[in-house]
Amino acid sequence: MKHLLKLMDLSQAEIADILNLADQLKYEKKNGIEHHLLKGKTLGMIFQKSSTRTRVSFEVGMADLGGHALFLSSRDLQIGRGEPVQDTARVLSRYLDGIMIRTFEQKEVEMLAEYGTIPIINGLTDYCHPCQVLADLMTIREHKGMLKGKKLCYIGDGNNMANSLIVGCIKMGMSVAIGCPDTYQPDAEIMKWAKENGDFLCTSDIFEAAKDADAVYTDVWASMGQEGEAAERQKVFKSYQVSSELMKVAKPDAMVLHCLPAHRGEEITEEVLEAHANEIFDEAENRLHAQKAVLVKCMA
Repeated sequence: MKHLLKLMDLSQAEIADILNLADQLKYEKKNGIEHHLLKGKTLGMIFQKSSTRTRVSFEVGMADLGGHALFLSSRDLQIGRGEPVQDTARVLSRYLDGIMIRTFEQKEVEMLAEYGTIPIINGLTDYCHPCQVLADLMTIREHKGMLKGKKLCYIGDGNNMANSLIVGCIKMGMSVAIGCPDTYQPDAEIMKWAKENGDFLCTSDIFEAAKDADAVYTDVWASMGQEGEAAERQKVFKSYQVSSELMKVAKPDAMVLHCLPAHRGEEITEEVLEAHANEIFDEAENRLHAQKAVLVKCMA
């Protein structure tokens, strides 16, 4: 695997390989077994969007793997002052062994891969969030034993999380139901692909979406860069909440996932989040293990 730009680029077998390696690396870390698979390697981490989980997990992950992570804020790079992406890609390729970038436009990630000569890992764009969904799939498999045949329901904005969940889950044999307002649906091309390749539903009825779900997932109503829309989104999404009432239509043993940070009392109630905190924070922890697997697959 050369890059991780989006999950659509990966086969089912490639995703399974990442998840299997993530399980192995997690076991080894828990048992104090060193795995310096990237000894002497340096990862540049470009952040044009702020982060808690992405920065800490990649930085710790590189240290665990025997390598080094270099934090590169857009405020400190010439890319933040107008240097073309293709020039930044060529320069950084001379210094680094890989780049993780967290930014706005998917095109920027794709251009780094096109013009650079080192692996590029998408740490989040407005279009997709592949690293998060690999951790999500890892967590569902841990708690449910398998992915194939399970149903994931996503409630909320049809954003980058929804886009990547649709692709990742369907590629792994899961069914997906999205509960969102008609004017906030996921990417049209992704939904077209999902309908042609799997069991997929997009509806404005959250109870229809959550029916018999094995996992119920949600995200904030206003993502980074959408702060100016927060008041309007509060009105649109006020009924798109993961609540105890909604969970009654899911399977009795359904798990709840959230990519965090969570706005308790908005997209998820305090009661539901605390009842499923173990699953949600297993999911957060698994960002570390899943991303270490991606780093090894791309950079070893």
